[in-house]
Amino acid sequence: MDAPAPADFVTIPQAEAEEAVRTLIRWTGDDPTREGLLDTPKRVAKAWREYTKGYAEDPGQHLSRTFAEVGGYDEIVILRDIPFQSHCEHHMAPIIGKGHIAYLPRSRVVGISKLARVLHGYARRLQVQERLTAEVADCIQTHLDPVGVAVVIEATHACMSARGVMTPGVVMTTSRMMGVFRDEPSSRSEVLRLMGK
Repeated sequence: MDAPAPADFVTIPQAEAEEAVRTLIRWTGDDPTREGLLDTPKRVAKAWREYTKGYAEDPGQHLSRTFAEVGGYDEIVILRDIPFQSHCEHHMAPIIGKGHIAYLPRSRVVGISKLARVLHGYARRLQVQERLTAEVADCIQTHLDPVGVAVVIEATHACMSARGVMTPGVVMTTSRMMGVFRDEPSSRSEVLRLMGK
């Protein structure tokens, strides 16, 4: 099931979120009224509003302004090593990683910071890495209509490193190739080489 669209975003009063944090603190065995935890519910609610601000935006809006004057440029555009953080939807634990985004323009390009904004817009939601990778690629394909799109995401997951199997340092890699990067082995090899993969 897809993550809710921005139009489906429901605002819950911050006081309710803060009370939920107090309940969680009590559930863990601590006292939310002790000095060190007194302001924690407010801080946690504010932090989670920031962590999940992607629900309140449409990442595709960042791709609405494009440029045709590119001096005849018709090769791959790539942005490597874009840092991001997200939270897994299963345990709400941090996902920390980097994304590599490439596209082969048909006739127009977009400002490179916009590619990072698309990644951040989807990452700032409760996620699974596979869906995050697909959402970024699909958004670029839909809004730019390039000849090809390639998205590779590498990340560590605290739900695996800090709990459960307790295996730190493991990096998960996901990719989505579209257009020529999926259909033509030489184009796929070239984009992966440019990504350092």
